[in-house]
Amino acid sequence: MAETETAARDDGDTAARARTRRAIVAAAIEVLAGDGGASLSEVAAAAQVSRTTVHRYFAERSDLIAAVADEAIAQVTAATRRACLDRGPAPKALARLCREYFELGSVLTILFNGVVDITEQDWARCETDSDRELAATVARGREEGSIAPDLTDAWIVQLVWTLLYTAWTYVREQDVPRQEGLELCLRSLRKAVAA
Repeated sequence: MAETETAARDDGDTAARARTRRAIVAAAIEVLAGDGGASLSEVAAAAQVSRTTVHRYFAERSDLIAAVADEAIAQVTAATRRACLDRGPAPKALARLCREYFELGSVLTILFNGVVDITEQDWARCETDSDRELAATVARGREEGSIAPDLTDAWIVQLVWTLLYTAWTYVREQDVPRQEGLELCLRSLRKAVAA
């Protein structure tokens, strides 16, 4: 009986530690998206933990930044999966992808503002998983005749990311509704890639 209680307590401690770690990383994403030079104290306050707790999970700032980079890439990969790019006409698949990615606003800010130092290996992993699927969707769109045949995969991939970042920045800086930024992004994308 005592072993069962100890095992249950250990499982509870492990789950609590995982929740705390996730809360710190999520807070770091939000805080660093607003201010790339934010201190660990600011991250701790946003996560509602002490600075000591942050250091217990991440001994150095670089450890926290690495965890933020991993989480950002994981979120992009998961959003790509949720978009189900292999379903339906390519333009609709691209619109679903943009909707999914748009929800990653703070992650987009971090990825494109250079707030975190993402290694080439991490970028390659993200590009392999996500951009490959995006490029395949673009190629399918060309075959369907729904995407302009003279636009390269690389151009459209870059265009998608640029429009998303522009839309998210527009929402933050102009204080407009998120839906407005997303709709402008989608309309711009439709016009830019149309056959």
